[in-house]
Amino acid sequence: MELTHINEQGRGQMVDVSQKDVTSRVASAQAIIHMNEKTFHAISNKEIKKGDVLSVAQVAGIQAVKKTSDLIPMSHPLLLTSINILFYEDEKSHSIRIVCTVSCEGKTGVEMEALTGASISALTIYDMAKAMDPSMKITDIILIEKKGGKSGHYVRNVL
Repeated sequence: MELTHINEQGRGQMVDVSQKDVTSRVASAQAIIHMNEKTFHAISNKEIKKGDVLSVAQVAGIQAVKKTSDLIPMSHPLLLTSINILFYEDEKSHSIRIVCTVSCEGKTGVEMEALTGASISALTIYDMAKAMDPSMKITDIILIEKKGGKSGHYVRNVL
């Protein structure tokens, strides 16, 4: 099996995608942050002293998506066409599920961008509420779905 990210000297390289076709690419990823009941309600009711946690987390996630190629060494800079971050609050488990969906017209996928956006959104929630609940836990950072490219359509059953 040929390793695509290794050069002839056995060191890392960015894959050459110049021969690939431009296609529509979409990926969705999630992260879940769990917290205590008091913190969950403070975030939901916009009572955290640092401000509107979910609004800040959304902007942080969008910024992170756009910086993915600066953070992940072998990822390509991409001309993104859409970034959407949604928050699903679960009263029962005192958790927030973050779903980041990214799209582009390009020669390589946007999975890493979606995973980065969901992760940084969760980390931002942690940062803004850690004084209230340092025991918060971030879990289930996973790719939910991807479309486009040679490998086709992938959907994970998450529920």
